[in-house]
Amino acid sequence: MFKVGIVTVSDKGSKGDREDLSGQAIREVITTGLAAEVTHYAIIPDEIDQIKETLIEYADVIGVDLILTTGGTGFAPRDWTPEATREVVERLVPGIPEVMRAVSLTKTNRAMLSRAAAGIRGKTLIINLPGSPKAVRECLEAVVPALQHGLEILKGEAGECAR
Repeated sequence: MFKVGIVTVSDKGSKGDREDLSGQAIREVITTGLAAEVTHYAIIPDEIDQIKETLIEYADVIGVDLILTTGGTGFAPRDWTPEATREVVERLVPGIPEVMRAVSLTKTNRAMLSRAAAGIRGKTLIINLPGSPKAVRECLEAVVPALQHGLEILKGEAGECAR
């Protein structure tokens, strides 16, 4: 069972002015599509230092296997989630956001505006998801089938990638 942390990046959500429907969508998709348990959850403002601190805490102190963020991946002046992610990861995993954008492009041409990133910090995979519940579901459903194997490799529980 993989330990998952969900981080919703939203100024309004962190103040209680908006219900976190995207975080709920992540929880639903990840616990039904992957052998995973959400062990940590936070709603934080769009502050790059706070995003970095939360990602580092979840990866290094708590030791979750997977961190899924939602929000802060667009063009708004306070959208800093991908930058925070790139600053804390050691290795980028470009295929994950590439697949998410490709799947989303079949639904809307605005998918090309996503700046989502993914990467590895230690033994933790971090993936940025969009802020909309619908887009979260579409993106996660596209990548979840490969996550089980990727996380097993990352944790040292599997070693063979050949089929």
